[in-house]
Formats: sequence, structure tokens, C-alpha cells
Amino acid sequence: MEAIIRTTHQGAVRGRLVTDDVAAFLGVPYAAPPFGEARFRAPGPAASWDGVRDALSYGPSVPRAPYAPPFDALIPDEGAQGEDCLNLNIWTPHPAPGDGLPVMVWIHGGAFANGSGSASAYDGSTFARDGVVYVSINYRLGADGFLRLPERPDNRGLLDQIAALEWVRDNIAAFGGDPGQVTVFGESAGAMSIGALLSLPRARGLFRRAILQSGAAHHFLRPASADLITARLAGKLGIGPEAEDFAAVPLDVLLPAQAELRGELGARPDPALWGEAALNMMPFEPVLDALPLPGPECGVQILAGSNREEYRLFLVPTGRLNALGRDRLRATVAAYGLDPDKALSVYERRRPGAVVGELFDAVTTDWFYRIPALRLAEAVPGSYVYEFARRSPACDGLLGACHASELGYVFDRLDDPSYAPMLGERPPQDLADAMHGAWVAFAKTGDPGWAPYDRESRLTQVFDTSSGVAADPRGDERALWEGVR
Repeated sequence: MEAIIRTTHQGAVRGRLVTDDVAAFLGVPYAAPPFGEARFRAPGPAASWDGVRDALSYGPSVPRAPYAPPFDALIPDEGAQGEDCLNLNIWTPHPAPGDGLPVMVWIHGGAFANGSGSASAYDGSTFARDGVVYVSINYRLGADGFLRLPERPDNRGLLDQIAALEWVRDNIAAFGGDPGQVTVFGESAGAMSIGALLSLPRARGLFRRAILQSGAAHHFLRPASADLITARLAGKLGIGPEAEDFAAVPLDVLLPAQAELRGELGARPDPALWGEAALNMMPFEPVLDALPLPGPECGVQILAGSNREEYRLFLVPTGRLNALGRDRLRATVAAYGLDPDKALSVYERRRPGAVVGELFDAVTTDWFYRIPALRLAEAVPGSYVYEFARRSPACDGLLGACHASELGYVFDRLDDPSYAPMLGERPPQDLADAMHGAWVAFAKTGDPGWAPYDRESRLTQVFDTSSGVAADPRGDERALWEGVR
């Protein structure tokens, strides 16, 4: 197809038309490779080049271990890996109908240890088709991105995200985008990253709007917990806790050890061993001193939400949905800060005959995903809230409206094979039209198409096979968490 050339501050790049109306520029570096002398340091500037650099195929993505079964068959995590991994991808309308188009920057999920901005599932053609300049990014994961290390900056993965947003600010006009109309959006760890970025001074002014899917501002580790993670990984590897010690470990040893560490956390979630990670089950997270809830002064418009049955992703494919015992359920409810008798009577009232795993899903979904989204919306007046409720027929219908099951609809890519295991058969196109359309409308105007959320009405857009606005869905369950989460 026809080649298209645009000029960035580092040099000219050659993209290509992917349809008559959309051009793509792939694998464009926004920062220097974070290895060698740059290992475990803040991202450095990308090198400049002479001539025209091909941007015709994805660049390397961040080195990482694969998802463990059965999740490797459900969640897209593709792409060649390599050291020159701090790159981004751009899809833009062509010929652009004029400058100043809204920009959407996607931050992928993956529990801060997996994922890639170069997965086909995150192809941005549909956004460009609808008049948006879309950017997906890669950022450091696992130990390289989030392990707390002496004399090295914390949150290197977040610093990568900021560097990518600074690149967008400085260069996106060359691709038809307006650097003053940037919306960041992300899912799971991507949304949790945005929750942290909202409070970081260096990120101020880099985006005007934010969409947080299944993650918000409650997902972080305080330094003492992060230090426990560092000590446990170092002990597992038989090394000291310094950056130089970790840098000397070959990646083919370090990456599997990181994955094993998460398995060990899940098998024995003892706070004495893992600190706060014993509750959220993620050893790699942003390291912050306190809950980073922003206020009205953040200057960012918010759209936040969650899926109705998030935790089924972690219960159904593993067979745990029907294996969990009542004692584990009660212990988890108590660890979350609720009275087990009172809380479970409320949750059971709406789910007569539910098995223990279904109650576990409901409580954990609220603690982990729904309540943090609501707290963020409460903190920033004028925010919008959604819930995704379409139940997937996959896994004999048990997968439900689980974690990540909204992604194919947001991206309007129901025909992408990587989404098939999650979507099941015959996913409704009208739901993709509604959800993708709301995301695009929010990026363009700040209004996704329904009224903002407030503490009185608590209006929530529910996306389902029949979508509509609901006032305070499951308000009795939500009320349990007041003053707790």
C-alpha cells in the first residue's frame, strides 16, 4: 500500500495506508532502550536519525514471561520481544480531515507483568476510522518497571508512560492530532497506571481526559511492602537487593522467577511475607506513599467503570469457582474490612442459591474494581461511570461479564481472533457500536452520552445486550464499603 511520511523531532518516519482512510506508523521509538547502562533508570531520550525510518511493522515489545495456563489462551499477549522496546504505534485518519483531531493513548493491562501495546487486539484502526488519532505504547513491566531498588527511581514503568505522553505532546501534531486534546485510556494495570498518573506532578497537563477500565487509584504498594517484594525476589534468585545484582541475572532466569513469585504469592498470601500485596495479589505495582485520589484540581475529565463479574476470569478457567470453601470466603471478606455475617447476608440476598465461588466473585469484584472506580468518580466531580454487564457464553456461560471481556467491544474488533476465547459465539455488534461510540464521543467532547455521576443519583451507564442508565446499581452492596474501601 501507499507509503506516508511524517516528521518527528527525532527524524522522519515512513508509515503506510492500511485502508483508504487510515494510515499506521508502527514501532516508533519514544525513548532509548532501557538496558545496559540505562537498566533500572529513568527513560532517556530516543536517538535521532538521518533520512527516513521505516515504521511499517511493530517494534520489539518489553521482555516478559508468558501468561501461565489457562490465561495464556484467553488474554492476548503477543509480539516479538527485545531491548529497543520503548516504542509506540500510531493510527491516524488519512487523508486527515484537517489538523487538531482528538488523540487517544492506550495503556495496556497485564498486572504490571504482562501485555503489549503491539497486540492485534489493540489495533487502532477503528478509532482512526472514527476521526481519532490513536496511539498504543509499550512500557517496562515486572522488575524492570516496578521493582523498588536502592538508588534507582521508583515506578520506572510509569516514567516510561510519561515519556510516551511527552512524545505525543511534542510530535502528535505531525500526525494530525491536537496535543491539547489527549485522552489516556487503559484497562486493568493500564487503568491503575492512569490512577497513579493523575496524582503525579510530572504528568500534569499531558492529558485532558482519562478513561479507566477495571482499575483506578487504589492499586499500589507503599514502600515497606515494595521492599518486602524486592527482598523475596532477591532471595529467590540468591542475589543481593541492589540494581546491579538484578542486572547481572540473565533475562531467561529473571523473567520466569518473576512469574513464579506471583504464583507463590497466590498460594500463600501472608501479609507478613508480602505486605499489602497479600490482598491484591500483584507483586509488581506502582510504589506510592499514600492513596493517590485526585481532586477537582487535577483538571482531567474522568470516565471510570468496571465489569459486573470481574473476578470470574480468575475463578472459572482455573476451576476454583466450584472449589472455594466457605471459610476462605469469610476470611477474605474479613481481610477486606467487612463483617462477614453482615456482608454475606447482603450479597446472598441478591444471589439466592449462589455457590461460594459466585459470592467470592461478587465481593472481590467490588473490593478490587467497582468501589475504587466509584471513589475516583466521587473525588472528581463531573465524572462519568459505567458498568459492563454482558455475560459471555464462553466456558458454558460461566465466564460471565468477567475481567477484560469488554475489550473487544471498546475496540470494535469483534472479528479479531484473539478476542474469540473471551467473547464466545455471536457477540452483539450493536453493543460494540454503543461502547466504542461512547469512548470516541468522550475523547471528542468530554461527554460519553449519559449524565455524570454524583453521590445523590449515582447514575451509571450499564452496557449489556440491552443498555441503559441505572441509578445506584446494587446500592445495598455498595453501601457496605462506605468508610471501608
